[in-house]
Amino acid sequence: MPFRTKDTGVTPPAPATVDFDALWEKALLPLIEQLGYQPVRADQDLGGMIIPQMLERLYFSDLVLADLTLPNGNVYYEIGIRHAAKQAGCVLIGANWSRQLFDLDQIRQVRYPLPEGKITDETAAAIRAALLESVPKLAEGETPVYQTLPGFPDKVVADRASVIRNQLEEISAFQADVRAVRHAPGDRRMAQALALRDRFPAPTLRLPSVAHEITGLLRDQVGWQEALDYIDALPDLIRRLPVLREQRCLALSKTGDHTTAIGALEELVATGGDSPERQGLIGGRYKRLYRDAKTEADRARYLKKAIEHYERGMTLDLNDYYPSSNLPALYLARGRPGDADKARAIATVVRIACDRAIQRKADDEWTRQTLLGLAFIEGNLQAIGDLCDHIEDEGPTVWKLGSTIEDLRTTTEWTADLETRTGLQEALTRLERILAPGAP
Repeated sequence: MPFRTKDTGVTPPAPATVDFDALWEKALLPLIEQLGYQPVRADQDLGGMIIPQMLERLYFSDLVLADLTLPNGNVYYEIGIRHAAKQAGCVLIGANWSRQLFDLDQIRQVRYPLPEGKITDETAAAIRAALLESVPKLAEGETPVYQTLPGFPDKVVADRASVIRNQLEEISAFQADVRAVRHAPGDRRMAQALALRDRFPAPTLRLPSVAHEITGLLRDQVGWQEALDYIDALPDLIRRLPVLREQRCLALSKTGDHTTAIGALEELVATGGDSPERQGLIGGRYKRLYRDAKTEADRARYLKKAIEHYERGMTLDLNDYYPSSNLPALYLARGRPGDADKARAIATVVRIACDRAIQRKADDEWTRQTLLGLAFIEGNLQAIGDLCDHIEDEGPTVWKLGSTIEDLRTTTEWTADLETRTGLQEALTRLERILAPGAP
């Protein structure tokens, strides 16, 4: 576990920092002694632990308590080693507000109360009580490796190899089918997406990756209602995965239920942790409420909430341009003194993040539409013309034009320079023509 005091990176009411030295001394060390073990604290801050020493500790220790309170890739690596090295004796623990690097709901773990970071005597006692009851029981259970592979490590049933090989071949064929749908002529994509959905009925699906891909196809090629219906019909274990819960919230909002989507996303943040994506999704729902509001008071309230959540998402990770890319148009719409300067400053941050993603080959389906929005904010008519040519060639769906056209209208409306605004309006008219139903 970490040493000294560390930032948690989570939102209130969870503590902003935790004194992990106090957590060890007042809660975990006495607990381990009470359970009858000799406590040894693994020093992750020293990166100086030689790998052989780390492997020896993981193998020979009678009990390993892996604390997941902070997202740390080293801990996950060490858990994997212990799961394969020993049949039992590895227990995952963490604060009840902690967010993890990936979904571990299928692995039993113990959450303990950690309402403040200083670790009072009362908090330490509550932590010990929570762990004392559960750790001995979980320590006796088999690790996922031994549960999944009977006979591991040297007597695994060989027949499973052919089963896994067939599964991998099926997944590869499915991914090829997904690519075929996305590359099909525009007038055929909907029918092909629906046909793929029917081949993989939601109620009987067992592979999360297939569910995610089909949801994306339905979202992009058919409609939000169809995507929502597919998610709702999935088995509970798959439907509850964070990425599908996020998509369900987005689908709820896109089909008109913005407030339910906001509530579900806030619950996901509370139970699964915060992220730029989730704050951006919440900001997007408030942005839609702002645009649909009937009174000036509601418009001001929803605009304020949208900006707050997008700003929160941006501060969580400046390299994630999704939240920040939505801010310039909202600043311009708010129109306070200095907001135009803020919009330009944020646009620079977004461009740096986009350029970084492209250079690292980490760009995604939203990078290009983000660059289009930046060109509008910057009033770069030459770049906009070039991008419009690409959109005409590739189609509005690839460029997510339906999702970004409102922001482009806002940017155009609030552009002060008359000549630039005229050029932006001409480009906007061209894009609206491309987006219109029946456009080639």
